[in-house]
Amino acid sequence: MLFLFSLISFLTGAASTGAPVSVELLFAGDAMQHQAQLDQARSAGQGQYSYDDCFTLIAPEIIAADYAVVNLEVPLGGGPDYSGYPCFSAPDVYAESLKDAGFDMMLTANNHCLDRGDRGARRTIQALDSLKIDHIGTYHDKAERDSLVPFIKDIRGIRFGFLNYTYGTNGIEPRDGVEISMIDRDRIAAEIKSVRESGAEIIVVAIHWGVEYVLLENSMQRNLADFLVDQGVDLIIGGHPHVIQPMKVVHNERLNKDVLVVYSLGNFISNMKTVDTRGGALVRARIERGNDGVARFINADYDTFFSAKPVGTSSNFKVIPSWMPQHIPQGQTEHWRLFDESSSKIFDKHNINVPRRHK
Repeated sequence: MLFLFSLISFLTGAASTGAPVSVELLFAGDAMQHQAQLDQARSAGQGQYSYDDCFTLIAPEIIAADYAVVNLEVPLGGGPDYSGYPCFSAPDVYAESLKDAGFDMMLTANNHCLDRGDRGARRTIQALDSLKIDHIGTYHDKAERDSLVPFIKDIRGIRFGFLNYTYGTNGIEPRDGVEISMIDRDRIAAEIKSVRESGAEIIVVAIHWGVEYVLLENSMQRNLADFLVDQGVDLIIGGHPHVIQPMKVVHNERLNKDVLVVYSLGNFISNMKTVDTRGGALVRARIERGNDGVARFINADYDTFFSAKPVGTSSNFKVIPSWMPQHIPQGQTEHWRLFDESSSKIFDKHNINVPRRHK
């Protein structure tokens, strides 16, 4: 299969020399829907759920990427009984608004994916299918997982393989055969091998791990990241702690290539209240096919953003890029400053070769 893919690539020019082809991937963290967000969306929509203006400021940055990925940490359980923590369920229009903001893929393997049981997990899959947006991590059943994994995406002529796993589902077990991609090293190794044999040139593993509200990764995350690097993946993108954690470029000596490791991107949008949960990071990764025809991860950078609370009944929660402080609502500038200082302190001290783009 690898020989056939190489032959096809050669015949189509993908492996020939010439001007380099560059792809920018963008990743954002946990897209939450707490009860206050649901209530505000219904108020802003005058009885209908509306997420207008939530993402208008950040959307140009997302749309500019060649492919953008976000963690959808809430089932689309179907109305009318939507709910926030501890068992989430959001309306379909929420995912539609994320798509309109520029996201191309939604990750669904996380600790809240079974909040509405097997039915909610399956309905989420159906809703995302109807929106025609890519998604990975949860499946109707084992047979569907076997048929849909590996997930390969051709982006500007470079073939990317995406995988998504979670450490758990808050103790809720599937009861009717729904399939959740769990962290299991043997299964992960087998699926990485399958992705590679299916022709993926760059392998991305998005993983739900770590300890909530802790700003540094733990030994489990580091050990699992080392395992994934040894398996030959190119990008490791983490979430779950609801706060940012460091990101670094490490070198795979055996394969002589650089690998991006992001331990946690924090929250994308939420109603969490402590300083470090009030925002998150987005990371951009550049992949390039060089003159030798080989696709490689080249470099990455990051920026932060703040999840602003609504002002009045007609406004909404809003994701505000850190380079647009003039849009921070009056009365929330101190919260933004504290979040930005805290996240900058972690990144400045612990990041390795992943700089901030907007300073």
